[in-house]
Amino acid sequence: MQVTNTLYNMALINSVISWLIRKRMHQIELFIKYPHDMQAEWFKKLISAAKDTEWGKKYDYRSITTVSQFQKRVPLNTYEEIKPFIDRLRNGEQNLLWNSDIKWFAKSSGTTSDKSKFIPVSPEALEECHLKAGKDMLSLYCNNFPNTAMFDGRGLGIGGSHKFSEINNASYYEGDLSAILIQNLPSWVEFIRVPKRKVALMDEWESKIEMMADTTIPHNVSSITGVPSWTLLLLKRVLEKTGKSNLLEVWPNLDVYFHGGVNFAPYREQFRKIIPSDSMNYMETYNASEGFFGLQDQSDSNDLLLMLDYGIFYEFLPMDELHSEDPKTLTLDQVETGTNYALIISTNAGLWRYIIGDTVRFTSLNPYRIQITGRTRNFINAFGEELIVDNADRALEIACNKCKVIVSEYTAAPVYFNQNENAAHEWFIEFETAPENLDFFKETLDNALKSLNSDYEAKRYHNMILRPPIIVKVPGGTFYKWLKEKGKLGGQYKVPRLSNDRKFVDEISRMI
Repeated sequence: MQVTNTLYNMALINSVISWLIRKRMHQIELFIKYPHDMQAEWFKKLISAAKDTEWGKKYDYRSITTVSQFQKRVPLNTYEEIKPFIDRLRNGEQNLLWNSDIKWFAKSSGTTSDKSKFIPVSPEALEECHLKAGKDMLSLYCNNFPNTAMFDGRGLGIGGSHKFSEINNASYYEGDLSAILIQNLPSWVEFIRVPKRKVALMDEWESKIEMMADTTIPHNVSSITGVPSWTLLLLKRVLEKTGKSNLLEVWPNLDVYFHGGVNFAPYREQFRKIIPSDSMNYMETYNASEGFFGLQDQSDSNDLLLMLDYGIFYEFLPMDELHSEDPKTLTLDQVETGTNYALIISTNAGLWRYIIGDTVRFTSLNPYRIQITGRTRNFINAFGEELIVDNADRALEIACNKCKVIVSEYTAAPVYFNQNENAAHEWFIEFETAPENLDFFKETLDNALKSLNSDYEAKRYHNMILRPPIIVKVPGGTFYKWLKEKGKLGGQYKVPRLSNDRKFVDEISRMI
């Protein structure tokens, strides 16, 4: 009887999901057709909603009628600028940045600071942005693959943890965004996802991996969602526990992996190795604690459709303006393809002209599609080479393909001039499949970087400024050990790819 009820419930849920998908695709088509109207509408809604907040009164939102007025009156903000308001919100005050009560805070460490950030998550941001994006992810995927069998099995989601506190008789919650979403999912989702909520929200990561593996192995898993690095950790543990050679022997109906948080390119071969199927699909997403911004809408391209109706007003700052005394941001109708922009957002959670720290490049203006190119602080420019994460990831992928190599994790940093040698870039790489000839791998990586970045190529000319890169093969598990020592295990934490100083590589070098 229990099996029959479960099958009935899943059939009913699948029917409802199919109806919602058809309805939502029509709405997505509308904002693709009228992108500027959609952004103008959200700009007015955001300004109107916040006009009587403390922030809105400070900048007189009531008198703002144009984007130009908004840009002149409200400064660009980093987390540090709005942190005093967030600290007060966490202490129980309300109506500071946004007009509805905020009781959830997404904890994020990022990759550029040892201190945690606490991003406010309003009820509107939860419903109109984060949860809506989860539905859209399914809608776009099913639109591309209408015969998917994803809903015939369970969805494996890898989440974080959260904690509860009470201030002035009101409840407040802080934790990873993924944990916040799991806690707020509709009850019916429990019928189609694994593991159970109590396991998904465990806070001790190593015990959690064990429990997740044990409780998900018996199920018919057809889809997986999570950050690649931590997802791989779980999937490899599943293979160890089952003694199987690949995941299709454990979950033969595995259909799709939804991934985001980091560039997938360095992890692609690792996934192909443990899921050896040409019919396995991969869908990229662009989400952060601050909001959900993009979804892959084409099956044959990894470019991301910029989602324009999530309660977010977008601005784009050309990277050469980033450190200007009077930076000039662009609205959506002013951007062009091929330019690297810092992403600026104003949201229905009260983040105003917020510099999220990511850089993007438009690949299409009709519709608006983007690629994530890196971080505003995650680069190497110690000698004028302006190396960004996108260059590094793509060059590494080229070198791996040519040399039949699989990389697990990596980070890179500058080596400065000394009396005997010119400068260089030092790469700490954890290989899953190491190169047979490390010198050839280094040469291939170097040439790929030259082909992708003219500034790097110029600095490498005749070794006048930069000599060839230095490759350090680190033992397996080194990056995991480093993150563990820093208390940064879990899906929200990432290995920083590039750094403009040697802090991270010096920490890692002391461990090997």
